[in-house]
Amino acid sequence: MAVRVVVGLSGGVDSSVAAHLLLEQGYEVVGIFMRNWHDESVIINNECPWIDDSNDAMLAAETLGIPFHVLDMSKEYKERIVDYMFREYEAGRTPNPDVLCNREVKFDLFLKAALSLKADFVATGHYCRREVTHDASGSEVYRLLAGVDQNKDQSYFLCQLNQYQLSKALFPIGHLQKSEVRQIAREAGLGNADKKDSQGLCFIGKVKLPVFLQQQLQPKSGPIIEVPHDPKLFEVTEAMDETAEQTRSYTFTPSMGKVIGTHQGAHYYTVGQRKGLGIGGKALPLFILATDAATNTIYVGQGEDHPGLLRKGLRVMMADIHWLREDLVMSIGEERLYTARIRYRQELSECKLIRRTDALHVLFEEPQRGIASGQFVAWYTDDELIGSGVIA
Repeated sequence: MAVRVVVGLSGGVDSSVAAHLLLEQGYEVVGIFMRNWHDESVIINNECPWIDDSNDAMLAAETLGIPFHVLDMSKEYKERIVDYMFREYEAGRTPNPDVLCNREVKFDLFLKAALSLKADFVATGHYCRREVTHDASGSEVYRLLAGVDQNKDQSYFLCQLNQYQLSKALFPIGHLQKSEVRQIAREAGLGNADKKDSQGLCFIGKVKLPVFLQQQLQPKSGPIIEVPHDPKLFEVTEAMDETAEQTRSYTFTPSMGKVIGTHQGAHYYTVGQRKGLGIGGKALPLFILATDAATNTIYVGQGEDHPGLLRKGLRVMMADIHWLREDLVMSIGEERLYTARIRYRQELSECKLIRRTDALHVLFEEPQRGIASGQFVAWYTDDELIGSGVIA
């Protein structure tokens, strides 16, 4: 009896080729398109991309000769992803909905739906790889590895998956370059072989984030304060615990600079952002150093090397630490060397992880730019993703 795999067909070339490769390998393949959004009022140019994507997914399924279904998960998506986004932005944090979408939707709700269809696995078009190894006791351990195409590696987006989810996941294109995927699609006669990659939020479409936020979070005027390029303002003070000092967030106060303009809501902006301030005439570009949702204040500084934009480390509170490799959980007081990134496509940076009673401290060898509360940090050994956490 053939092994059944349910593929999340997005309408794009990656998931379509994933389904094609699985068929070639002898699997019984079923395609499902996940509809996660109904509100077209926030789509650019009055387009309805989910309809186009659903049609493209259906055409791919017809070309491949596999069953095709549309699964409406818009209610659950709103509750688990969209409402989370609004809460985080309103609190002055920077969420990553794509990471949550994978944990909460694709590899939870979608996985459960696939299992109800008697599937043995689910598959997606992510550029990453899964390997099976064994721990000291001989039990199976699932490894999440970066995609071979370094320009497309999407392991970061899967940094919150657990061992069970990985045990049920297949990533058929993780060993390929994007150019190879498109060529396979052409040879298979898939009509989306040259379709552009989606740029919107996970399974919503071409959403302009500021427009999306403004429709839910009311505008309110507040000051923009420019902080001078003065390293002394951000020096680590002499302290009993230097690690704690290096990984805490900087405290910004109005006395650090002067008001140079106004904004329409601190919750619309994020640390490291350059565009959207509407203020010119400066010698160097302005970057957002910090947002204070409580006082509705934005702090900015000139230049991407502004000391207020750089941090040596970060913290992940105990409740927000996640280990994909559960056999590698650190004990209190332990220190380890890893590489880590705080955003998709960022180069991996050398770092030291220090486990304390209250939090996991991440100290980077080189200061990192634009660390923001609410983002995910993911740490690796070589090309294997070991764990992740929400930045405090």
